[in-house]
Amino acid sequence: MNLKENIIHESQKLFSLKGFLNTGINEIIKASGTSKGGFYNHFSSKEELFFEVLSEAQKIWRDKVLSGVRELQSPSDKLKLIFRNYGSNYLKDTENFPGGCLFITLSIELDDQRPHLMKEVNQGFNGFIELLKELLEGGIEKGEFSSKTDVEKTALFFFTNMLGLSVLYGVDKSWYSLDKKIEALIDYLDTLKVNGSKKD
Repeated sequence: MNLKENIIHESQKLFSLKGFLNTGINEIIKASGTSKGGFYNHFSSKEELFFEVLSEAQKIWRDKVLSGVRELQSPSDKLKLIFRNYGSNYLKDTENFPGGCLFITLSIELDDQRPHLMKEVNQGFNGFIELLKELLEGGIEKGEFSSKTDVEKTALFFFTNMLGLSVLYGVDKSWYSLDKKIEALIDYLDTLKVNGSKKD
């Protein structure tokens, strides 16, 4: 890991713990083991760093949450794996996100304070909602889910519940409670199935 990558990595950890606004450049410099010169050789400002951190965090999210999804054929199975990956691979990733979901932390603090930065976070949220909708629509087309399923409302239901369990996990850091909430989402997903089959 070179210096720039290390600064991004350590900043990502600090942002997940304290947020962007509450993390000072001096803290980042100390955590990265560099100097102000070392920092400014790679980033013109903390805001430029923000975009680099966000990009890296999104890449990690995709790698962890979508791991193995392409190998599956069933939209229902893909959704289940996404839910489980979200809990086990992403939220429990204390090396990259010791404070919990970085996007939740950023969205809470940036909404009013830095709306132009919040816009970037929202793009990721909207992309995930679209993915959920695509998989639900695919499940309906394949006859896995009832044709009466309201794709828009169901995708938003899953999304908001995942945000909610992320917030709760950030508070109590209970793996047991997190796993139970993920399985509850999967139980609800099974109620949408035409054949009423049980979860895997």
